[in-house]
Amino acid sequence: MIILDKKEGLRRVLSRTRALSDSIKERVASIISDIRTRGDEALFELTARFDGFDANADNVLITPAMIKQAYAAVPDELLAALRRAKKNIENYHRKQLLPGEFSESAPGGRTGYMIRPVSRAGIYVPGGKASYPSSVLMTAVPASVAGVGEIVMCTPGASPLTIVAAAECGVKRIFRVGGAQAIAAMAYGTESVPRCDVICGPGNMYVTEAKKQVYGAAGIDMIAGPSEILVIADGSANPSFVAADLLSQAEHDEMAMSILVTPDRALAEKISAETEKQLAALPKRGIAGRSIEDYGTIIIADDLADCVAVGNEVAPEHLELCVENPEELLPLVRNAGAVFMGHWSPEPLGDYYAGTNHVLPNGGTARFFSALGVSNFVKRISLIGYGRQVLADAADDIIALAEAEGLSAHANSIRVRFGDKK
Repeated sequence: MIILDKKEGLRRVLSRTRALSDSIKERVASIISDIRTRGDEALFELTARFDGFDANADNVLITPAMIKQAYAAVPDELLAALRRAKKNIENYHRKQLLPGEFSESAPGGRTGYMIRPVSRAGIYVPGGKASYPSSVLMTAVPASVAGVGEIVMCTPGASPLTIVAAAECGVKRIFRVGGAQAIAAMAYGTESVPRCDVICGPGNMYVTEAKKQVYGAAGIDMIAGPSEILVIADGSANPSFVAADLLSQAEHDEMAMSILVTPDRALAEKISAETEKQLAALPKRGIAGRSIEDYGTIIIADDLADCVAVGNEVAPEHLELCVENPEELLPLVRNAGAVFMGHWSPEPLGDYYAGTNHVLPNGGTARFFSALGVSNFVKRISLIGYGRQVLADAADDIIALAEAEGLSAHANSIRVRFGDKK
């Protein structure tokens, strides 16, 4: 990993982009238009072309028999681990439930809000080259906790563990379609795939671009990009631990970014050497090696507060505080998808088991996006309840403001209730 001062290090980190070519945007737009126009016919053709699956109305939906077969294929100990992780995720997300509120804001007047879940949520789970049951848990569980009426899922392939995870989370329908065409199908509906109110879940650049383009027809969770981790380390950090954590992100994608920020140059050199040593033994060393070579960065900062300042500038998806007293730094943290505190809270703990959500903002979007959660699957509806006298007390102000905007009908809506009898 390259070791740089703060100025050069930030320049290297912040220059990473995954700019989409116009051709990709146009291809996604064409796919979406095709799905909207031809429905299932287009969905099945695109699924055959891109995923190699000859989908049709009879086989696109995972059947109860297939779910039963999937359970039989999953070892008992793996199913038990999945259920323990699900329980942790449920417990965490229940903390996010809001009860709503409706209380007196003036004598005779009440305001507040009520919470209502969306009717149908669509979750997308990658699966063309690998199985991601953890992504099923992280998207379906908060939707279930929120009280969503129906959860449907689109995923290419038919991994037994992914199917079992969906069944465990109460997903009603699982469709064997992927890519931009799956996002379009969930946004607009086809003869087979129902229209969804919200679409959530990770995916490649085509999936991300499709979510961006259908936003408005359906809600989405966030605009995601390549994964990243930023580790802040002091002299108490174990170089082996930190190197392993940096590589845990590098193996995701050649565009993934692993960043170490430390005031200790000697520690930086030890971690750099340990990263190269561990990289050589990784099964995915081709992917991880390219990521480390192109984007792996060590930044030397002045002190730990300066390290956090660098982190806030980067706004990383995953922020690890591998320091002796992480709680002391926490008040300084402003931008991060998730914060992992101390030497025994590595990033994979959040990916799989702790209960916090691993669908996180990245690419600097942690400046304004939050982790996926219950709030993505509910709506907050405002409540207003005034009596006659409290409205009369406010009438002149409302009329004045409405007339200042040239909206006489708004003003008349108030006048007509009172005339000269306020």
